[in-house]
Amino acid sequence: MVGGVKRIALLGSTGSIGQQTLDVVRSFPGRFQVVGLGAGGNLQLLQNQIREFESKLVSIAEEGLTERLRSPKYELLSPEEMASHPDVDLVVVAISGKAGLSPTLSAIEAGKRIALATKEVLVMAGEVVTAAAKRCGTQLLPIDSEPSAIWQCLQGEERAVARLILTASGGPFLRLTPEELAPVTPEQALRHPTWKMGNKVTIDSATMMNKGFEVIEAHWLFDVPLERIEVVIHPQSIVHSMVEFVDGSIKAQLSLPDMRLPIQYALFYPERLPNKLSRLDFAHIGPLTFEAPDLENFPCLKLALEAGRKGGTYPAVLSAADEVAVELFLNGDIGFLDIARLVAEVLEEHRGISHPSPQEVLTADAWARERVIRIGTRR
Repeated sequence: MVGGVKRIALLGSTGSIGQQTLDVVRSFPGRFQVVGLGAGGNLQLLQNQIREFESKLVSIAEEGLTERLRSPKYELLSPEEMASHPDVDLVVVAISGKAGLSPTLSAIEAGKRIALATKEVLVMAGEVVTAAAKRCGTQLLPIDSEPSAIWQCLQGEERAVARLILTASGGPFLRLTPEELAPVTPEQALRHPTWKMGNKVTIDSATMMNKGFEVIEAHWLFDVPLERIEVVIHPQSIVHSMVEFVDGSIKAQLSLPDMRLPIQYALFYPERLPNKLSRLDFAHIGPLTFEAPDLENFPCLKLALEAGRKGGTYPAVLSAADEVAVELFLNGDIGFLDIARLVAEVLEEHRGISHPSPQEVLTADAWARERVIRIGTRR
């Protein structure tokens, strides 16, 4: 930090998490300097952000847009160069999917503190990433509400964890049968009842693949065996996750569903500061309910749990296959239920590698993407 000001590089600045991160920065003037902004292809919004925050480091992923961004006012870099830049104290990785892995590894090697919102990074390469972070002494700070809740519950505790309990809203289709899910459109799947998220994460929430990803993510973040991580449906999205300790005591983190709260916690950690976010009113929130997930109605959750248990390159194949299948669904090329069918078929074909190297992870990822496209386009 320079003069008590934390210098941030925000990768994925034009996405949902990126924009909410900038909301938090605006709420605490003088505490942060946004030195780097990276985006996928939303050029107009990125340019507006560059002007507002006067960022000196800029990155854009979409080919053909780089020339339109050139300016003597800032330096154009790759996401990896920005994540490892000496002028950066904290890297916020909010890039969806596979694209977050390489800059995360670059930030780790450079010894940066990392606020991680991209769960696919730990799903596809959890063993690689956590080993690198341990070797380099790098902190991985979770931004997602569920792992953030667990992280907060573990503060001040010894490693006496009996269970991690991840909560899931159940998305917009909690009570629907497979027959009712078959005709679901992308527009319907994008109407999440409680959270404001990007398209990919919203569809993953509707299929509950997102929750399977979070189980794998929590395994790597908190070094807890998969068999001691559970999922419960909690439609109200007030309890964001729980930790049960060996004596039977359970700690939970509760708040109204607002991603700015876990973002603020990660940006300021280990500080807690007051804010103007809405507070819980226990007299008026109504009943809080919990139930077990139906794995038959949500096969993506079942597939994720199975891939997590197999380990090796299976989670990388799971993540890649899902990313492409969701894109095919959003483009109208396949149906909602085809997402799980495609992922299952590719996982069945895969021959896993235990303890993969980074290159083996990327090879498995590329293979899965090609297989989904080939299988999906012939349906």
